[in-house]
Amino acid sequence: MRRGFPGLSAQVQTVLQQQPYSGHVFVFRGRRGDTVKVLWFDGDGLCLFAKRLERGYFIWPQATSGTVSLTRAQLSMLLEGIDWRRPERTFAPPMAV
Repeated sequence: MRRGFPGLSAQVQTVLQQQPYSGHVFVFRGRRGDTVKVLWFDGDGLCLFAKRLERGYFIWPQATSGTVSLTRAQLSMLLEGIDWRRPERTFAPPMAV
């Protein structure tokens, strides 16, 4: 997860054979599964977002061809740490008192 704008956009072009400026959202997961980076072109420039879960992990889809298409709802659940295949949290936060 050391790559930034140049490295991730180059990976989108070379590995995924896509254009990073197409407006699609590209999500990359860390090796341990608790960190993701999101690369997105908003019309003015590239945006890079990172998220690390304190507990639990991101449920990652199985890719047979190298890319996976998710709906907005599935992506939202993935980024929240919810199993988007069966909507359940992978970790229940403790009650705040």
